[in-house]
Amino acid sequence: MNDFFRKTSDEVLKILQVTSKGLSSDEVQKRREEYGFNELTEGKRKSTAEVFFDQFKDLLVIILVVAALISAFLGKLESTIVILVVVIINAILGTVQHVKAEQSLNSLKALSSPTAKVLRNGQKVEIPSREIVVGDIIYLDAGDFVSADGRILENYSIQINESSLTGESLSVLKEVEPIEDEDVPIGDKKNMVFSGSYVTYGRAVIVVTSTGMETEIGKIANLLESAKEKKTPLQASLDNFGKKLAIGIIAIAILIFAVDLFRGNEIIESFMFAVALAVAAIPEALSSIVTIVLAIGTQKMAKQNAIVRKLHAVESLGGISIICSDKTGTLTQNKMSVQKVFVDNKIIEQGQLNVKNTIENRIILMSLLCNDSVTIDKKEIGDPTEIALVNFGEDYQYDELVLREEYPRLSELPFDSDRKLMSTVVKDKDSDTHFMVTKGAVDVLISRIKNYETSGETVEFTEEHKQEVERINREFSMNGLRVLAFAYKEVPAGKKISLEDESDLTFIGLVSMMDPPRDESFGAVAACIEAGIKPIMITGDHKITASAIAKQIGILKDDSEAIEGAAIEKWSDEELKERVEGISVYARVSPEHKIRIVKAWQEKGNVVAMTGDGVNDGPALKQADIGIAMGITGTEVAKEASSIVLTDDNFSTIVKAISNGRSIYANIKNSIKFLLAGNTGGVLSVLYASFLALPVPFAAVHLLFINLLTDSLPAIAIGLEPYNKKIMKEKPRDINVPLLNKAFARQVLVEGVLIAIATLLAYHIGLSTGDALIASTMAFSTLCLARLFHGLNARGKGSIFQLGVFSNKFIWFAILIGIFLLHLVLLVPPLMGVFEIATLNSAQFISIYGLSLLPLVVIQLYKVFFVKVGE
Repeated sequence: MNDFFRKTSDEVLKILQVTSKGLSSDEVQKRREEYGFNELTEGKRKSTAEVFFDQFKDLLVIILVVAALISAFLGKLESTIVILVVVIINAILGTVQHVKAEQSLNSLKALSSPTAKVLRNGQKVEIPSREIVVGDIIYLDAGDFVSADGRILENYSIQINESSLTGESLSVLKEVEPIEDEDVPIGDKKNMVFSGSYVTYGRAVIVVTSTGMETEIGKIANLLESAKEKKTPLQASLDNFGKKLAIGIIAIAILIFAVDLFRGNEIIESFMFAVALAVAAIPEALSSIVTIVLAIGTQKMAKQNAIVRKLHAVESLGGISIICSDKTGTLTQNKMSVQKVFVDNKIIEQGQLNVKNTIENRIILMSLLCNDSVTIDKKEIGDPTEIALVNFGEDYQYDELVLREEYPRLSELPFDSDRKLMSTVVKDKDSDTHFMVTKGAVDVLISRIKNYETSGETVEFTEEHKQEVERINREFSMNGLRVLAFAYKEVPAGKKISLEDESDLTFIGLVSMMDPPRDESFGAVAACIEAGIKPIMITGDHKITASAIAKQIGILKDDSEAIEGAAIEKWSDEELKERVEGISVYARVSPEHKIRIVKAWQEKGNVVAMTGDGVNDGPALKQADIGIAMGITGTEVAKEASSIVLTDDNFSTIVKAISNGRSIYANIKNSIKFLLAGNTGGVLSVLYASFLALPVPFAAVHLLFINLLTDSLPAIAIGLEPYNKKIMKEKPRDINVPLLNKAFARQVLVEGVLIAIATLLAYHIGLSTGDALIASTMAFSTLCLARLFHGLNARGKGSIFQLGVFSNKFIWFAILIGIFLLHLVLLVPPLMGVFEIATLNSAQFISIYGLSLLPLVVIQLYKVFFVKVGE
């Protein structure tokens, strides 16, 4: 049935067989079996077998297979077997990397999936959106994503952006009443909500009418099937580089092939060698290495409470030079608790209020009635400030759920970050009186006050009263307390309040709360400053409150570095850009201010991270280079707009994410440098021998063996290099400087030349015996070992002593496995025949090991004496 919009709320509940307590657990299970999970059907995923066979679509692999077939045709079965073994093992490695990376990314998607607040068994609980079933009663608040289609049961000025369905950017003001017309377009079904939209204002209670593929968005598009994972800028850059490199290497291979033919070598041997050279020289593992290192790195970050939603964020993390952070919950503990109350012309410590005193009792009641948060089974659901007020009431034996039944809410104006107020209309439990309770920022509410109430009388709110309230507010704020003002007035029965009603109020008192800094914030801020990152506090709190916390944790040095949003209003974008470097704390800011602050820093060439949790933070999170949403307090809109979600809402987690991002990028860069340097050494050796008309230093099977042995395992091991604390003593990376720049190319060339020199020295020692096979064996062995040992050089900027000789156990495993396999080839007679290996004496083995260690020793000595890391 799809005409729920024509039914009344009661009729819809009856059709769906839902009671006022929501669905029971048994009923949920039945409906899930009937309707399935609330998710769009994904397109058919590739099986592991399909992924495996996809590995053979690569041009170089196809050339290798053709070469194997030609070898078989000419009776060279040994070469055929070696080539096919290399191709199959490479395909297996590629498949494993693909599957592992996909599993990692899928688990990250699951971690960052949206949640919903539903009524189950009479209680409000939070569940993953995919577990929603038809008939569930859902609570929607500003900032929530709508995860299923539903009929509105209760509406409190809710507005929903349905642009994903209708293309209309303006939010739709919803209503409850049924619609009489039969043929109504989606955009006009104002009593319905639809999956894929999000709440921009107000709140509502809905009942789910369809889920998954039966929703409107499920009918018109299978979004997940059409969505493709985009490559990160680094992956795209490497793919482009790889194509250019492949063209160059193939050109060299063709040249070598032509030279060999000119010298009278057999066509098949020349062809096989040219193909082997191309395969060995082109680092086809580049892209897969990046993917697997990113996947493993993001899994590690997830374990440290930072879920990466967009892989490109990992590449940008290392370049962050500015962190714009909210105060509440990020730099502070997000455990607000009431400290002091100003009521009846006096300051009263929490726990000392007298509930028998009418006015003191009234402020407790107001804090619970103008409040949407609840505590159920010790689980707190809602805004931290409101939860503090709920706990405040519970300290005086008030149950917020019972109280709200006694004083039923009839109308409301939800909290708005621009208005900084919230109002509710409730009916008095002992009379027919209706009154509106308003809470909000002191500086906003104070301008709307008409009367001032004490236990003795209610008088006109005078300038003296105003000055006294402002003085108390300053006193609280200077001690780092957050302050809310409370006021009320009677309203006519049945009145639906509007913004104009938030005036002529009677002041009742102030409630101050403390949210102390997190212990980790002190160290995290110091780590930022040492890493060349400027931490900035941006908050909606009062300037004095924000400054008090900022000074404690080291963000603010001087009061002149703190300003309020009102000052920004007066500045042009150019003025803000000129002054932005001198400001560390922004108080009382609006969402528009946040965007301007981010832009100002970006225009000065900085990479900016921005934290946020509200629906209005979405634009600023998108504007920032790295948008970071809060996982606990954050709205679904904020999470969707972000690149990273913090599951603990902790500023120190941002610093950990930056250090991990720097480490991951450095590891990828080192892996790439390792691959290119080793390949350069091999190519230079072949070119040297070719242009001097010397016997070829390697057989084709040698190059294939080296390609398999010295690429993937050591490169992945380097990508798993443990985090180095000194990396946070370096300045942020300039993201405008490409990874494959001149300095990088120079390093690759120098390291490649050293490997080539060691290889060619061994080659000439072999040639001095007069046996070309011994020369080839020594060159092959030395190149193989030199590339393996070079893995130790490629671990990082510092020497292995600075990095820790055995801190990366993976690289040692890769080296030992490589040495073991090489010695099987060098010493086992059947394999010696297959790989065209000569028998070597002890002196020749010593020469091989001595020369293969030469690049390692030279580079390590240079690093020990000339490279200073983190200084």
